[in-house]
Amino acid sequence: MHLNPYGEYAVLLAASLANDWPQTRGGIVDRTRDYGMTAAFAQSPADHGEIRTVVDRWLEIVDASGTDQRAILLNALMKDAAAYPRLTDHNGEGWHLHYRDEGQSMAEALLAVFSVGTALHLTTRGMTRLSRCEAGLAPGDSCRNVVVDITRNGRQRYCSVRCGNRAAVRRHRALRP
Repeated sequence: MHLNPYGEYAVLLAASLANDWPQTRGGIVDRTRDYGMTAAFAQSPADHGEIRTVVDRWLEIVDASGTDQRAILLNALMKDAAAYPRLTDHNGEGWHLHYRDEGQSMAEALLAVFSVGTALHLTTRGMTRLSRCEAGLAPGDSCRNVVVDITRNGRQRYCSVRCGNRAAVRRHRALRP
C-alpha cells in the first residue's frame, strides 16, 4: 500500500518536528523517513536553519486566530511552494503525485509537503483540527505542543495522555472547596 505523503502524514511530520526539533539535519532526515518520505534530498549547509524557518511558518497556521486567518496564511504558504502536480515513480514505490519540483532543497520540498498536506487535512477533516495542546492554556502549564486531530469525532484536545490526565486532575481539584 502506498501512503500519501501529502495527507495526514505530512501534518503529523510537521507537528513532530515542531514538538521535538532535531538538533541536526540528519535528525530531520530520520524523522522524514519515520513518516514515510523516501525521496533523497539535495544537501546544503543551510538546510537545518531553512527547515526551522519552514516549521515556524507552519506554526503560524497552527496559531492562527480563526479559520479565515488560517486560510490566508496557508494560501500564502502554498503560493511559496507552488509547483504543478506531477506523477513520479521513485524508489520502487509505484506511481504517485508530487507537488514539488525535482532537485529542490529539503526545505523547499518540506514546504510543499507541509502546505499541501495541511490544506488537505484541514479541508477534509475540518479547519479547526489543528491546534496547540489545550493543557497549555492553564496558568503555569508549559505545554505548547501541536495537536493534529485525526480522531473520528474531531475532539482531540491534548497532545498526549499525560497532558489530558494533568488537565483532568486540575478540573477535579477545581471542583473541591
